Amino acid sequence: MSLRIGCIADDFTGGTDVAAAFRRAGLRTALVFGAPDGTTALPADCDAAVIALKSRSTPADEAVADSLTAQRWLWTKGAAQVYFKYCSTFDSTPQGNIGPVTDALLDAAGAGVTLHCPASPPNGRTVYQGHLFVQDQLLSDSPLRHHPLNPMTDSALVRLLAAQTRHRVGLIDWATVRRGVEAVRAAVVRHQQAGVRHIVADALTDDDLAVLGSATLELPVVAGAAGLAEGLGHAYPATGPAAAEPKPPEGRAAVLAGSCSARTLEQIAQFYAAGLPSLHLDVLAAATGRDVTGEALAWYAQQDPDLPVLVYASASPEELAAVQAQLGVAEAAAQVEELLGTLASHLVERGVRRLLVAGGETSGAVTTALGVRAVLVGEEADPGVPWTYASTANGDLALMLKSGNFGAPDLFTRALAEAK
Repeated sequence: MSLRIGCIADDFTGGTDVAAAFRRAGLRTALVFGAPDGTTALPADCDAAVIALKSRSTPADEAVADSLTAQRWLWTKGAAQVYFKYCSTFDSTPQGNIGPVTDALLDAAGAGVTLHCPASPPNGRTVYQGHLFVQDQLLSDSPLRHHPLNPMTDSALVRLLAAQTRHRVGLIDWATVRRGVEAVRAAVVRHQQAGVRHIVADALTDDDLAVLGSATLELPVVAGAAGLAEGLGHAYPATGPAAAEPKPPEGRAAVLAGSCSARTLEQIAQFYAAGLPSLHLDVLAAATGRDVTGEALAWYAQQDPDLPVLVYASASPEELAAVQAQLGVAEAAAQVEELLGTLASHLVERGVRRLLVAGGETSGAVTTALGVRAVLVGEEADPGVPWTYASTANGDLALMLKSGNFGAPDLFTRALAEAK
C-alpha cells in the first residue's frame, strides 16, 4: 500500500509530535529516525510516514541535503504530498533553516507556492495577524524566547521568514480563514499570482487548522507545526483503525533530560518534589575528563529498582549561560548529547525498559546511541507526547521523546506510572 502523505521533521521530538498528530487524525503512522536508505523498512499498510531528522540547527546546506534525501525516499513510497514539520515556536535564525529547506523542497517538487502555520492551540501556540503567540504573550515576550541554540526574539512570522528566503512572503489573515476552505484556496491563488511563494496563515483554534488542512490538500509541499499536520490528516479519509497498542515491557523506568526549557525545568522540579531519585550531571566536569557517566551509573545501581529515576543536564538560563561561556554553545550542547546518549545505552543494558527523554537534540542522541531507526507510534500521555515502541539489542523498549516545552508539569511521574 502506498503512503498517502509523507513528513519531514527537523528534529526527533518534533517527529514524535507530528506522528502523534497524524495518528489522532486516523492515519496509520510510522516514525523513522534519521535519513532513510535502501534498507529502511516501514510497517505494513502505513498511511503516513514521518522522517525525523536533526536538521533544525545544522548548517543550512546540510539541512537541505538531508531533507531532499528524505523527500526522494518518501516519493518512492508513494507520498504525493510532503509536510515539512518545524517547531511551533518557529525555532530558526536569519540563515535558516526553515526558509532554505522549504525552498529546496518546493524546487524539487516543481511547486510554486506553499502555506506555513506553526500554530498548535492545545499547547498554547496561536498565530494572529502573522504574529506568533504563546498563550496570551507574544513569543518574543514569553519564556520560550530563551532557546539555547535559536533564541526567538521576534514574533512577526512574515518578517522572520522573509529573512530566510529570496522569495516573497505573504499573509492569510484570520478573517479569511474564518470564511472557510474556499476563501483560503482563493487567497492562495491570489498570492501565487502576485508572485508570493511562502504564505503565513493565521490560526487560533483547531477548527482553523482543519480549514487550512482541507484548503492545502492539493499542495505538493506544506509546512508548519503538528497542528496543521493534524488538519491535513483529517482531510484524508481514514482507511481503518490505528495499529493495536503494544503493551509496555516490564523493567525499570528512567527519565533523561537535556532540555533547558521552562516546562522541562518545571517537570524536573515536580519529579524532585515527589521524592523520587534524581541526579544532576556536571557538564563542566565531564568536559575536563572526569568520568561523569561512571559516577551516574554507580548512583543508578544504588537506587530502588521499583522507582523511576531522573538523570538530567538541564539548567536554568543563568546556569546554561555560565556553561556556554566556558565551553562555547556548540561544545556545551555536544557534551550534553554525548553524556545522555551514552547513559541511555548503559541504562537499557541494565534493564531500563521505559525511557522518557526530554529535549529534541537529546532525543536524537539517545535514539542514535540505542540504534533505534523506526518506531510504532502509540497513545499520547499529553498532547504531542506519545509513547512509541521499538526493539533493541537488549529487548523491547517503550520510548517517549518529549519536546522540551511540551507536557504537563507532572508528565514525568504520571507517564511512567501509567505505562506500568
